[in-house]
Amino acid sequence: MREDGERYPFVATYIVASARNGTLYLGVTSNLAARVMQHKKGLLDSFSKRYGCTRLVWFERHASMKEAILRETRVKGWRHQWKLDLIERDNPDWRDLSDGWYDETTSLWLLNPNSP
Repeated sequence: MREDGERYPFVATYIVASARNGTLYLGVTSNLAARVMQHKKGLLDSFSKRYGCTRLVWFERHASMKEAILRETRVKGWRHQWKLDLIERDNPDWRDLSDGWYDETTSLWLLNPNSP
């Protein structure tokens, strides 16, 4: 367990989409890379699988699961357009933010979740 008491390496609230301006799935996870892979492979028998939400278009790291769940709850209550605006603020091209994670990861936070 880390010094701050949190036992999860990469807590995040995230959005996966079927396509640009397509169906959105908002979730929370303690391991973003593993969860995104589950979405991509269709391993989760859920809304995201049914609607083809496999493209990671937005995520936000949190210090704790409690914080991430609170953010997820708030964003789920937003209008659809506000969610689109959130994605486009940081990812205007709607590119899959997980591109390159699984074959040749060079992102420091994926190699070492405790790095800044």
